[in-house]
Amino acid sequence: MTKDQLLRDILRELGVKVALNTKVDLVNKIYEVLLKQIASGKEIIMIVDESQNLSDEVLEQIRLLSNLETDNQKLLQIILMGQPEFKEKLRAKRLRQLKQRVLVYYELTPLNFSETFLYIQHRLTLAKGKKLPQFSYWALRSIFKKSKGIPRIINNLCDKSLLSAYIGMSDCVSYRHVRRAHKELRQLS
Repeated sequence: MTKDQLLRDILRELGVKVALNTKVDLVNKIYEVLLKQIASGKEIIMIVDESQNLSDEVLEQIRLLSNLETDNQKLLQIILMGQPEFKEKLRAKRLRQLKQRVLVYYELTPLNFSETFLYIQHRLTLAKGKKLPQFSYWALRSIFKKSKGIPRIINNLCDKSLLSAYIGMSDCVSYRHVRRAHKELRQLS
């Protein structure tokens, strides 16, 4: 992603058709749209995932966007999320101004077994199926062990395990389903 692509994407997400060419025009249009949103009582939050993959130039543009404000408030709240490599990237001297703007920093640590169980139950509840599938105790233990408590891996293992149980016409995800899912995921990576 380039700086201009970032600015155009922001405008698109704000519902603005983009026909502007220069970076200055794009930023001015973003400022104008954000002012209108604030005047109508709305707040805009920009969430950027996989921030570790952004170039220094795009991160600098994000920092500059954090300067958009009125006399009383910021026009754009920015949340940057990324893998541990992003933390390392922010330590670089060239990004110190961006790092100085970070007001809240949170690192998600791996979940323990109890948290993994609650996380899986929560995700199933959000899916709101008519009949929630069950995970056996040993399936949950296996998911926890194989995922090391990392939510993204938990999601992938559960997804593949649920599919395996569905194909086998089982209402309960078993250790065998998790083992099969883990084997399939290892082959894909």
